Amino acid sequence: MKMRKLGLHGPEVSAISFGAMSFGGFFGPTTRDESFATLDAVMEMGINFLDTSNIYGPYTSEEVIGAWQADRGKRFKIATKAGIVIGAPRGTVDNSEPYLREQLEGSFKRLGVDHVELYYMHRRDWSIAIEQVMETLLKFKEEGLIGGIGFSEIAPASLRRAATVGHVDAVQSEYSLWTRQPELGMIQACAELGTAFVPFSPVARGVFTDTDLDPTSFAEKDFRRAIPRFEPETFARNMGPVRALRALAASKGWTT
Repeated sequence: MKMRKLGLHGPEVSAISFGAMSFGGFFGPTTRDESFATLDAVMEMGINFLDTSNIYGPYTSEEVIGAWQADRGKRFKIATKAGIVIGAPRGTVDNSEPYLREQLEGSFKRLGVDHVELYYMHRRDWSIAIEQVMETLLKFKEEGLIGGIGFSEIAPASLRRAATVGHVDAVQSEYSLWTRQPELGMIQACAELGTAFVPFSPVARGVFTDTDLDPTSFAEKDFRRAIPRFEPETFARNMGPVRALRALAASKGWTT
């Protein structure tokens, strides 16, 4: 597994990380045994970096990771997130220092750690200036609670504003052959500022594989049911280019 420095100041992490959202049931039910077996395989492959969040479950993903680390006596480098208010109406966000500190402490307890390598703002709180949020995150960093500062799904302009206060170590956005918006400015801004760009859903939430998905068979709580591109009629049209990509890959001896 290739290793890369996360942003300007490290740490060294595997070029491919593992997103642990599925441990929280976002793609349907899963068991702790299945999650443990997955983490065993992830570590065996040389992946040392996990991405999770307090809202995955909620809490389940972090709890599973913490339990695995305690059981196996091993430690991943971890990125987790906060900012989306659990149990509140959809879209409720809080980036205040008291809330973020409380959520970070909760993540530590579930993960069984006293430090995470990267802490993302899961969503931006428009009632608080992003410069003020950066001051909070820098405080956490100075206290040794977090190794790096990240933002999830912000605009290039917001990144530039945050960077006037301190270094942003990472920005996370969806990016794949199916989702190219970061090329409109975010990737360029990250390169200019020395911020790591971390793509999520690089295989388009399971689309770029060798097997056709069937959205009508998704589990009741599979969050993809709410994504327009997975509506059956739209999905059927979308699969035309995907099958063409598979054919191209096969002709070159590549896997999808």
